[in-house]
Amino acid sequence: MPSSAVLFDLDGTLTDPKLGITRCIQYALSELGYKPPDADELHWCIGPPLKDSFSQLLKTLDGTVIEQAISLYRRRFATIGLFENSLYPQIPEILKAIRFAGYKTFVATSKPYIYAMRIIEYFGLSLLFDGVYSSELDGTRSVKGDLIHHILLTEKLLTSTVVMVGDNFVKLSCGTLRER
Repeated sequence: MPSSAVLFDLDGTLTDPKLGITRCIQYALSELGYKPPDADELHWCIGPPLKDSFSQLLKTLDGTVIEQAISLYRRRFATIGLFENSLYPQIPEILKAIRFAGYKTFVATSKPYIYAMRIIEYFGLSLLFDGVYSSELDGTRSVKGDLIHHILLTEKLLTSTVVMVGDNFVKLSCGTLRER
């Protein structure tokens, strides 16, 4: 059965968020009194939930400390960091071609919805997606497999007809999702 929908990750697939994300992580760590690593050493933090990244960076499972780091990160990200971002070349053209071919397109990102929508709108991509799905600020659906399962149920899509673009690995409890 051919694919009917394409899910796109946001960070590292549609946009290059490295500058904004790494600067916001560095800011949060500095504000907490830590010497932040260079931006190139933080590339691995792009994609996973912030909670996981800060837990590793701060070498702690202390929820209070992790939430403080996330709060500091978001303070800078909400006003500056989300715009320290660039659209990869030809993304609008590629999305238009995929939609013209008859596929539904969706954003599937672990980034909180309020930021994901602002980024999609900032780059003028809103009309190129049938929907934008992401996590909530409280961490709901920050695990990509849970998010995709939610999309499949909400949009009434069959797992066998959906392709995910941009993630290395997505584990679903409802079946296997083909990766591209």
